[in-house]
Amino acid sequence: MSFPERSEERPGAAELRAASYRLLGLQRGATCIDVACGAGHAVAELARKGLKVTGIDADPDAVEAARERVPAAMFHVAHSDDLPLADGSMDGYRAMRLFHLLEDPAPTIAEAHRVLRPGGRIVVGGLDYGFVMITSADQDLTDVIRLGLESHTVSPRATRTLREVLLDAKFQDVEVVVHTEVITDHQQLAPQLRAAATAAVDEALITKEDADTWLTEQATRARHGHFLAAIPTILVAARR
Repeated sequence: MSFPERSEERPGAAELRAASYRLLGLQRGATCIDVACGAGHAVAELARKGLKVTGIDADPDAVEAARERVPAAMFHVAHSDDLPLADGSMDGYRAMRLFHLLEDPAPTIAEAHRVLRPGGRIVVGGLDYGFVMITSADQDLTDVIRLGLESHTVSPRATRTLREVLLDAKFQDVEVVVHTEVITDHQQLAPQLRAAATAAVDEALITKEDADTWLTEQATRARHGHFLAAIPTILVAARR
């Protein structure tokens, strides 16, 4: 199972998806597109709610996995700024876990505006890496290691700009909601912690000794039940 798929199966991820559905506010029979659909978790849940869902992902392997999960749904391999859909053909548009991968969100939002009907609903968002909190005895070092985590993405703080991007694209009634997942199970984040520390060393932000000391501290905190991380996700909803 891939890391994105494992991430979608955490309880916090299910709660986040549910929050995005509430913001969409679509009724049974409505058409909806899920962009960067991954392995199709949201497509499956939206279909069970009676929506006519189309999943889009640029990764053919992800689309194949999604088709296996939801055989009755429609899927396309496509990029978010070039959707194989007619103008005004969708009642709803959802895109999460996407914008940190894009150098510029504006073309994707413009394409969302094109495929939504007048009055259609959009919900976009994702993790803003600059807001991730991990407790530590050395918070300054932790903040530097978080920069290592950010180095893995193209636009690690893109979601904080989505409100203005939607406004500039002439969307109406723009609403911002922050959903925070609190994690006290060290094992849920251990691979990401190691990756962040390694990246910080590779970027010459810290030494390997710093990284080893920090990772040891996090493991020690976990053994004493003191591990704590908070991961805020920004959701931005609007009307076409």
